[in-house]
Amino acid sequence: MHTMTGKDAVGGGLRERKKRATRAALAEAAVRLAAEHGADQVTVEAISAAAGVSVRTFFNYFDSRDDAFVVVDADAGERVRQAFLAAPPELPPLEALREALAAELREAERQHELWSLHARVLRSAPHLLVRNLGAQMADESGLAETIARRIRAEDGPDAAAVPSGEDPDREGAPDTATAPPRGDAGRAAPGLYPRLLAAVAGTAVRVSVQHWCERADEVSFADVFREVFDLIAAGLPVPAR
Repeated sequence: MHTMTGKDAVGGGLRERKKRATRAALAEAAVRLAAEHGADQVTVEAISAAAGVSVRTFFNYFDSRDDAFVVVDADAGERVRQAFLAAPPELPPLEALREALAAELREAERQHELWSLHARVLRSAPHLLVRNLGAQMADESGLAETIARRIRAEDGPDAAAVPSGEDPDREGAPDTATAPPRGDAGRAAPGLYPRLLAAVAGTAVRVSVQHWCERADEVSFADVFREVFDLIAAGLPVPAR
């Protein structure tokens, strides 16, 4: 999920806030220039000049020009994951995730123009849309791991996976027949529920934003977002005619 808020990431001092502000300014400049001229016509030099920084500074934040169009807020996913883990333990995962996402998206209405421009840029450049989908999938995968981590913590220490590098045959180690399957780098692979919840949440955000952008003069984003999650929580009942 890539939001365009100007919120501070969890923690961090003045230096970190300045770095996030510079990165946000570069991303916004890139989106606005691409919306006006077309992404292929925008150079790193033009983006840097519009943001008031040097080309060298640009490459301190982005590996390539296209990243500036796609990865608008690299800290958003981490903020959502941190808020989800910090949610009260009595909240069911779906509700905890809704609250974490709502906190991250509270500035959506103020950023309406930029959201719309960003969507236009992606629609007009298929290669950017593909890159954006890849970034969304990476966020989704990280969120699924976080959901699984919270569920394992709620189930107690016996449900935790064997730490990376630990001998599963060591006395006292969890039985490998019941331990969660291992993913990349020794992490426990998320189960079906965490993967599904992460995917549903990503879709809910995307649909909420799209629906609201088309009707911003009629409804508030908060109301749309709340209704989307209410429908999911209710099992997607067919609405009354």
